[in-house]
Amino acid sequence: MAINTTSLTGACGEHYVMAELLRRDFIAALAPQGAPNMDIVVTDVDGTSLCGIQVKTRRNIGSDGGWHMRPKHEMFSEPRIFYVFVDLGSTLNDDLQFFVIPTSIVSNAIRESHQAWLSRPGKNGHIRKDSTVRRLLPDYSKAWHPDETPYPAGWLEEYRDAWSLLTELT
Repeated sequence: MAINTTSLTGACGEHYVMAELLRRDFIAALAPQGAPNMDIVVTDVDGTSLCGIQVKTRRNIGSDGGWHMRPKHEMFSEPRIFYVFVDLGSTLNDDLQFFVIPTSIVSNAIRESHQAWLSRPGKNGHIRKDSTVRRLLPDYSKAWHPDETPYPAGWLEEYRDAWSLLTELT
């Protein structure tokens, strides 16, 4: 029986995030398989600040540099749950990239960009059809073209290694 490489990529990202959390003195554990909305449960060493993390992992495959999402992510906004988007790069020698983003920011970007994409004509002026595919992208310029996007190239940079967001919970 062949192993699904997508499952391996996801597990790889979850373990890298676990290592980063432990390295930063958080208490972290993988959530039970099938737990809704989170892959990792996190608390500080005092046990006073608890949050959840959903991990999305990609390899540097494809041209848009984004992560797969679904329509459910457009509406998911919980102040104590964060996404950590992991980019494994193209080779084993590439540096890993982590983007720690509140769910409210992700849901807004996914929803707004998808609506912008749907509202503009496709190739040869065709009306676009809705689908279950969503993407979190480092640059949404194409979705808003010809208008200016609120999510231009570089918008993710403020969330690169933003582990401190986890300690700001009250």
